[in-house]
Amino acid sequence: MASQWLKARQTKYAAYATIYIIVVLAIVVVANVLSNRYSKSYDATANKRYSLSNETKKLVDGSRHSITITYFNQSTHFRQGQDLLDEYANLSPKVHIRYIDPDKNPTVTREAGIRSIPAATVEAGGHTEQAQDVTEEGITGALIRDIKGNTRTVCFVTGSGEHQIDDTSRDGLSQLKGLLARDSYQTRSIDLLTAAQVPADCTAVVVAGPTGNYEQPEVDAVRTYVQNGGRAFFMLDPPLKMGPSVIADNDALTSVLESWGVTPVKDLVLDLNPIGQIAGLGPQEPLVTSYTSQPIVSDMKGTATAFPLSRSLTVANTGKTTVEKMFDSSDSSLATMNLKSPEVSVKDPNNKKGPLTLAAAGTYDTGKPNAQGRFVVVGSSIWATNRFVGFNGNGDLAANTINWLCSDEDLISIRPKAPEDRRITMTRAQLNTVRMVSQFVLPIIVIVAGVGVWWRRR
Repeated sequence: MASQWLKARQTKYAAYATIYIIVVLAIVVVANVLSNRYSKSYDATANKRYSLSNETKKLVDGSRHSITITYFNQSTHFRQGQDLLDEYANLSPKVHIRYIDPDKNPTVTREAGIRSIPAATVEAGGHTEQAQDVTEEGITGALIRDIKGNTRTVCFVTGSGEHQIDDTSRDGLSQLKGLLARDSYQTRSIDLLTAAQVPADCTAVVVAGPTGNYEQPEVDAVRTYVQNGGRAFFMLDPPLKMGPSVIADNDALTSVLESWGVTPVKDLVLDLNPIGQIAGLGPQEPLVTSYTSQPIVSDMKGTATAFPLSRSLTVANTGKTTVEKMFDSSDSSLATMNLKSPEVSVKDPNNKKGPLTLAAAGTYDTGKPNAQGRFVVVGSSIWATNRFVGFNGNGDLAANTINWLCSDEDLISIRPKAPEDRRITMTRAQLNTVRMVSQFVLPIIVIVAGVGVWWRRR
């Protein structure tokens, strides 16, 4: 009787079901234990919206101090910031998270200087900074200020038609100024004509697209500054001689760069690669997707940058300098020497074939210990202006360049991107088409298909 019961169909089904239930429960238990012990996630969004950037990871990994992030909000709203703060806590055991309810702990909130919520402060190495907002940019920016302080100043030269840091127009550098502020750099303008000497408080000097010639005292000031261990960033456009805005040759300044091993060529680079057209770029806006191992661009693999109205460079080491290429134009690019007419012949035998060097970085041996001069030269300036700095990796490249010049290599990275707006904008006619298809055409197709199947079976 017992053997018959064991062989019964219902008994077998019950045994199978019991085994399945036990296996499923075991999997669920193991998964919960592992999830509690190891917090892992996968971010499938296009711009890694829910993952911390490489910049944040490098800062936390390189920190020698314990990091405490304090989140201020009502306890019922702690969940608003918990996901982001958990990402920080999962980076390293050095990161500690505190949650403070201002209503329950008003003295702690007052001591931290919190005036509105939600808010956050970051403490590292005995310094505490308040985040500008409870986002990765805000919290990581506060961490940078903790580690680096606010003593680094980037000086932008003015007086010869350069792009201006307070200019919010398309050709201004106000957005670049904001990027540098996030890395705790102060910025200001300097005039080398009134005082032909770079101020002592300038950590780095930027020459951003001058349209006029630099006078010899200005050139001498920049040369002396770098050769005494200073840091300089040159963005020099090709000397175009067309239209109302003529760009000067600036021979005195370019001759100094040539003596350091970087020669800006008087040409205009055109990129005939169709990939640039897909990205919305024209032939006068070379697209770059490949970089060298130079520290400024070593982390930018897979990131595109664009350089409108760019000139090419030739590079070579000298007795005092060591120069590295940063990136070239594509194989399908060319450079024309015709800078007086917008009409360019692709078949002109005088054109130079690509790839062509568009940017280079170098060091100057001052002969003094720990006093190395540094300089970066890019054959375009428009790429860093408000109209182009937001293009893919342009902002990262600009900020990374300043980081390297200021010896802040630990800040060089791909920074967090703003959430993409993926809304579809359609005209009224397109909206009507979508509504007709979804409300009438598709249902009619389903009904006709169903009637057809019914008829065949009948």
